[in-house]
Amino acid sequence: MLTIPGTVWRQCDRVNRRAALMIGGLAAGGLSLPDLLRAEERAGIARSHKAIIMIYLTGGPPHQDMVDLKPTAPREIRGEFEPIETRVPGVQISELMPRVAGMLDRFAIVRSLVGAEDRHSSFQCVTGRRFAQQPLGGWPEIGSVLSRLAGPVDPAVPPAVDLSMKMAHLPYNLPGPGWLGMAHTPFKPSGEAMDDMVLRGVSVDRLNDRGVLLAQLDAARRQIDGWGANTRLDRFTEQALGILSSSRLVEALDLSREPAATRERYGQDDPQCLPYSNLGYQAHMSKFLAARRLVEAGARCVTIAFADFDWHGANFTNGRKVIPLLDQGLAALVADLHERGLDQDVSVVVWGEFGRTPQINAGAGRDHWPRVNFALLAGGGMRTGQVIGATNRLAEEAVARPVTYGEIFATLYQRLGIDVTATTLPDLNGRPQYLAETLQPIRELI
Repeated sequence: MLTIPGTVWRQCDRVNRRAALMIGGLAAGGLSLPDLLRAEERAGIARSHKAIIMIYLTGGPPHQDMVDLKPTAPREIRGEFEPIETRVPGVQISELMPRVAGMLDRFAIVRSLVGAEDRHSSFQCVTGRRFAQQPLGGWPEIGSVLSRLAGPVDPAVPPAVDLSMKMAHLPYNLPGPGWLGMAHTPFKPSGEAMDDMVLRGVSVDRLNDRGVLLAQLDAARRQIDGWGANTRLDRFTEQALGILSSSRLVEALDLSREPAATRERYGQDDPQCLPYSNLGYQAHMSKFLAARRLVEAGARCVTIAFADFDWHGANFTNGRKVIPLLDQGLAALVADLHERGLDQDVSVVVWGEFGRTPQINAGAGRDHWPRVNFALLAGGGMRTGQVIGATNRLAEEAVARPVTYGEIFATLYQRLGIDVTATTLPDLNGRPQYLAETLQPIRELI
């Protein structure tokens, strides 16, 4: 049984509708999945399969210790790590990232990301918006936007998938669909949700019986709404039942189907990489591989939260544990996308909510620094092998080509084939809202 929880709500016609249907089907706001599919076809929504993999580095990664080292700065600024040469002449990154360094021609580094809020939250990274400036219902995350605009590539695979673990600091967890509604909540394949995706002991006859029951309940609902009863199973209902009868999603998440050499390339999960990993901040290397398999299966947006970088103390001890793991997983993912011919269609973005202070504190840590941050970008047919922007000699400020979160979102949408200058979605007040704060993609990348 596939269960999508919801709430009872009342429309202006004062008719109560359930926002959840628990019979092996899907519903949200009174619309079953067949209804949603039917509406999308009437709207002429395109279904080209471009995709995004977003890797959210919770807590704020230290830019000075990863991609923007300052070896000539005073020791209390430059820290303990040395820069190394990369495949791009004249560009150096941290010694803890040798795999990415060896293939930096397939990455673009933004060293001058500005406009971060001083908030420990995934909100800005996954919406591109400021938390305090929201319409009624809140800004939706990018996976929910793609769910609303483009729908599923395959009815058996949700368009948006959240692979991040449940984290103790609640704002780290993804904010969800905002005013787009529960129908566009990213699927989180964990616990009971995965059990619900498997037809355990359900025969073809029983599935057919469920189809008849679904048709009967749809007919009753349509009578209540005045739509008229029609018990015929149309092709949209058949697509809805396809979610139950197909194992495509479960198979995409079954990493045992990959060759052992591929799994080894991505590395071993390290659930104890940090002293506080039991709070949900774990280095799951397997999720990089799962993300690749999910976009191949049809997902449009897959999000991963990786480890934690809020190192107010022991910055360099933690960095030696966590950064090499990120290096391995990220390099394996991007190499895999290229080898499988997905590098033109799948965009990868890696970032956190803010940077870290240039000054190392008394506990050998770095504190919050929203004045400048970094992003790594790959795939999506972007022009890689370059560094965009620069900071001053102490990595305090952007001194060349400042880039905003909105510009990166505009770039990601543009790589998906979406014209951000012309595409809007109506909010709960009926006002058209643009998809990004900035409507101009990063010119250097396109």
